[in-house]
Amino acid sequence: MKTQSQLANRFREVILNGTWIANTNFKDQLVNLDYKVATAKIQNLNTIAVLAQHIHYYIKGIKNVFLGGDLEIRDQFSFDFPSVESQEQWENFLDDFWKDSEEFAKLIENLPEEKLNADFVDEKYGTYIRNIDAMIEHSYYHLGQIVLMKKIIETQQ
Repeated sequence: MKTQSQLANRFREVILNGTWIANTNFKDQLVNLDYKVATAKIQNLNTIAVLAQHIHYYIKGIKNVFLGGDLEIRDQFSFDFPSVESQEQWENFLDDFWKDSEEFAKLIENLPEEKLNADFVDEKYGTYIRNIDAMIEHSYYHLGQIVLMKKIIETQQ
């Protein structure tokens, strides 16, 4: 299997359909989740909704570069989102999240071999493969937080 296919499958595992590493994924954790749970505040932690939006922010930003655009995302804005005020808003966000994630996975699959070790935008950001790996690892990090937060919220109800 090509490296690009392996990377795309690893990305899909954490976001859309896998259970190998964490025995769950973002989609499994967030589909059918009430927006009130997704936006429930636990002390000074980010909400589940904000963590999901944070990961989506990076997926969209990196996807834009893969499509030939500029790197427009900035870490300082990666937690700044309008609040989710309804179940409909939450579900619309999730639809976009899944759509952008699948599109991103397909872009990874179609990435030319020589691009994998090429600089991502600028040498200071590392290579394409490093950024894809970072996206996967970053997603698992926040997936773990979401799982824990859901458990805490469930015990408080």
